[in-house]
Amino acid sequence: MIEFFKEPNIDWMGKAKYFYALSGILLVAGWTSVFLNHGLRYGIDFKGGTDVDVVFAQPPNIDDIRKGLSAQGLGNSEIQSSSRNGIAKNSSEVLIFVEQKGQTEAEDTSKTQVLKALNAIYGVKDATKPDFNAATPSSLAAALTTRDPLNLSTNAGDRYQQLAKRILDYRDDTKGGVLINFDELSNVQGVTPQVIAAVKDNFGLGSFAIRGAEIVGPKVGGELRRQAILVTLYALAGMLVYIAFRFEWVYGAAAVLAVFHDVLITLGFFSILRFEISLTVIAALLTLVGYSMNDTIVIFDRIRENNRLLRRESFAAVVNKSINQTLSRTILTSGLTFLTVLVLFLMGGQVLRAFSFALVVGIVVGTYSSFGIAAPLVVAWNRWRGQGAVAGPGPAAGNKTRSSESAPARLAPAGRR
Repeated sequence: MIEFFKEPNIDWMGKAKYFYALSGILLVAGWTSVFLNHGLRYGIDFKGGTDVDVVFAQPPNIDDIRKGLSAQGLGNSEIQSSSRNGIAKNSSEVLIFVEQKGQTEAEDTSKTQVLKALNAIYGVKDATKPDFNAATPSSLAAALTTRDPLNLSTNAGDRYQQLAKRILDYRDDTKGGVLINFDELSNVQGVTPQVIAAVKDNFGLGSFAIRGAEIVGPKVGGELRRQAILVTLYALAGMLVYIAFRFEWVYGAAAVLAVFHDVLITLGFFSILRFEISLTVIAALLTLVGYSMNDTIVIFDRIRENNRLLRRESFAAVVNKSINQTLSRTILTSGLTFLTVLVLFLMGGQVLRAFSFALVVGIVVGTYSSFGIAAPLVVAWNRWRGQGAVAGPGPAAGNKTRSSESAPARLAPAGRR
């Protein structure tokens, strides 16, 4: 295995008070932000509401959209620039989140109100004509069949349905969902000037299109929030039982407290930077729990082996040596994983931004907590139990000297005493 350090000799346990202070500062800062902001910022998955994905012909003015929504009574809506290529600046795609208005999904009229607000600003100038950018294959095919611009005598309906599909595929796939000039349809196979004239007569051109809308009721959101909390707690409880069985209960308790510390700090960062908590973020937090626990178990496993071999060393010295021995492995695995999720955060786009941010923070905090929180907690427990003294005989040990036979009295894995 690659080694970044040759026999490092860092006194990690001597710096435990600094680790505790750093964690305390991060926890206080994060959760002060949570209380000042009246809780975490939940996404549509948990809060309930309508998320409308809108694409424009040109990058829109967000202030104009906000004014239009306020005119419809949606002044508290959240607007986010989005992009499928990961660059949100000057994006022509916008996500509009509106909190649930009705008690059920059927009662929610947010999508209709958003559409009215956008039509008032960017809609078709001739209100008597439907918007071509909102046309469906059936509505376009019906208009073409009625006009019959190709003078088809037989199978006109089927032919125009196929033509309508090609036209709308061109609009959605090639033009990104928004057509800004009807003459561009000449690029579509089978479209003649007569077809373009028929489309112009039946439709107008707006400068936006709604890609989709997602509605989540408030009851569903509350249930998802409760289940997310339970899933996280169940995962922590299962890991506590596993580590307690493999090592001792104090090891399990220290590992779970460290992971709980990781989750709280990550949520604190979410509050400070105003990221939303969604179902994908919960998945990232569970990934963080497993990642942090894995690194902690590696260190604990090395402590268990060294605890049997270095009987004359104090328990704190054994822990220091164990962390130093696994340091290269920690840097290699955590460093490469961190670089991967950092690239995902920087280039993954708006949709993955919160998910990747949770992983970026979680990997850093999870790696740190393995040697900065979990291991010092076990050492502190040993000292409180009076089992952290020097184990071997010698004048330096004074009255606390023990024989090598009594050394296994220190905390060791279950079944190895």
